[in-house]
Amino acid sequence: MSKQSTKSSKKAAVIDQKPTILITNDDGITAPGIAALVEAAKPFGRVVVVAPDAPQSGMGHAITIGKPLRLNQVHVFGDVEAYQCSGTPVDCVKIAVDKVLHKKPDFCFSGINHGSNSSINIIYSGTMSAAMEAAIEGICAVGFSYEDYSFEADFSLSQQVVSEVLHKLTTKQLPQKGLYNVNIPKVAISKFKGIKVCRQANAKWNENFVERVDPTGKKYFWLTGEFQNRDKGKDTDVWALQHGYASMVPVQYDLTDYDLYKKIKS
Repeated sequence: MSKQSTKSSKKAAVIDQKPTILITNDDGITAPGIAALVEAAKPFGRVVVVAPDAPQSGMGHAITIGKPLRLNQVHVFGDVEAYQCSGTPVDCVKIAVDKVLHKKPDFCFSGINHGSNSSINIIYSGTMSAAMEAAIEGICAVGFSYEDYSFEADFSLSQQVVSEVLHKLTTKQLPQKGLYNVNIPKVAISKFKGIKVCRQANAKWNENFVERVDPTGKKYFWLTGEFQNRDKGKDTDVWALQHGYASMVPVQYDLTDYDLYKKIKS
């Protein structure tokens, strides 16, 4: 074997040792948040993006049934391999594993979402459902969300948090079989207090459907609501965000109420 061949083999081996990182979101492939996540993740492995071709916020764990999915390669992140999918965030994870990667990635990172996904919001979140779908497949997954809905948001602090979390994952300081919900506060970097491991707050939306009339005279309804935190604990994700911390909540997709299960069994 020639020296050149030996060098090429060593180079290929180094590339193969890098973890494969699947990135997706629910705000769509052109959202600034996913671009920020891609840039933060690139130093940690081979990044592949499969994301919705349009915003899919609030889709939860929906999947597409009864109509075809479209998957097209796009070039929006420089030299990063990327595809846009006509389906939901969960569809993106499923089709990425089966048709793009042809294997399970080492990690799946979803986000950075424009807006918080703390407390009960995780139930509705397409961002977290994409991460959860990856976790169901045995892939270590993290959903990242930032408390700023603006497309002009500054993601500098979010990228700092992403880098810290990814460093801890890739160096095995965090368990690599987990599912994590990470929310970042909208504060100046100088006032940021760090990442706090939390539990999910007991909070909900008090919802109201505003009744309106369209130009044709037909009634329609517009969902509004006010977020109510009923949890006074200082170990919750909502408390952390209110006090300048990023929250990290380990979550699971097993919805069994084990306390009630034990009572019924007995």
